Amino acid sequence: MTDADRRNRLRAYYAECDHVRTEREAIELAEHELLMKQGKYRRSQDPLLVPLFPPFPDELRGLACGAKTRAGSPCKIAAIYSNGRCKLHGGLSTGPRTVGGKARAALNGLTPKSKRTP
Repeated sequence: MTDADRRNRLRAYYAECDHVRTEREAIELAEHELLMKQGKYRRSQDPLLVPLFPPFPDELRGLACGAKTRAGSPCKIAAIYSNGRCKLHGGLSTGPRTVGGKARAALNGLTPKSKRTP
């Protein structure tokens, strides 16, 4: 299995986890609303009948980022995000998305620097 296949498998795993998370939140919210409607403010001791998260696949353990560094070698950081890259090469920020955010970003660097006295 190549690294690209492993990354695709990792993305599919995280997508499945997101799906299970939304199902769990919906079930917990429904149970909470039911308890509030009944006037009970404490959850019963019965475990929730919620779907479990899938186990992490063994072949994905220790998967490194693998992006090409400035030195030309592959990145060896193993703490990777759901996109399959590390914080240095997969970054979470994609820049401003809204019109207002883009306008603020365009103004960066245009204000004159204030004179600083020693």
